[in-house]
Amino acid sequence: MAENVIHVGKDNFEKEVLQSTIPVVVDFWAEWCGPCKFLAPVVEELATEYAGHVKFTKLDTDKDQEIAIKYGIFGIPTLKVFKAGTEIDSMSGAAPKDYVKD
Repeated sequence: MAENVIHVGKDNFEKEVLQSTIPVVVDFWAEWCGPCKFLAPVVEELATEYAGHVKFTKLDTDKDQEIAIKYGIFGIPTLKVFKAGTEIDSMSGAAPKDYVKD
């Protein structure tokens, strides 16, 4: 895991995501998910590129199902972008870095 990616869950989701002063990308994933493993290095690279401007986090949907359900996660990987506590964009499925950046 890249040092610029923060694990979030029920104990810190509100503080790290909803109360963040910069935009936050949440990677909803699970250990057993093949496409999640494909997307992980992309998230880590983007976290390094955008450090200080966008916060990148990962939420394990197996460990924090209630948060995944609250945000309508029906398939993983799913990336959701939050700004000032509000979801502003999302993407489902694994994709190459250039696609995720757009």
